[in-house]
Amino acid sequence: MNDVERNRIERVVAAFIEARRPPAHLRDKVDLGFRFDGRNLEIFEIRPHWNKPRQKAEESVAKARYVKTREEWWVFWQMSDFKWHRYDPKPAVKRVEAFLRLVDEDEYACFFG
Repeated sequence: MNDVERNRIERVVAAFIEARRPPAHLRDKVDLGFRFDGRNLEIFEIRPHWNKPRQKAEESVAKARYVKTREEWWVFWQMSDFKWHRYDPKPAVKRVEAFLRLVDEDEYACFFG
């Protein structure tokens, strides 16, 4: 993945996250974030740790992995076993925007519950 495409993806995902973030006055209680390393994209919630409220904890929401040989994004969700599983309703998409649509719609309550 070249730098131009990587920057485009980071901008698209940042806009998605910004649109879904809670109001500013609630962000110390719950917020959204993401990380992207050029291949793996993970969306997560940020909350105070349950027994150490001054520390932040990340709870995974969704993950996509770009598979260059297939030119597609594999979609994953995290089950109660804390392992990533392919998202069976739509295990792969061609564009990151399609992945973000799946997460946003969350038709089967797999991502945000």
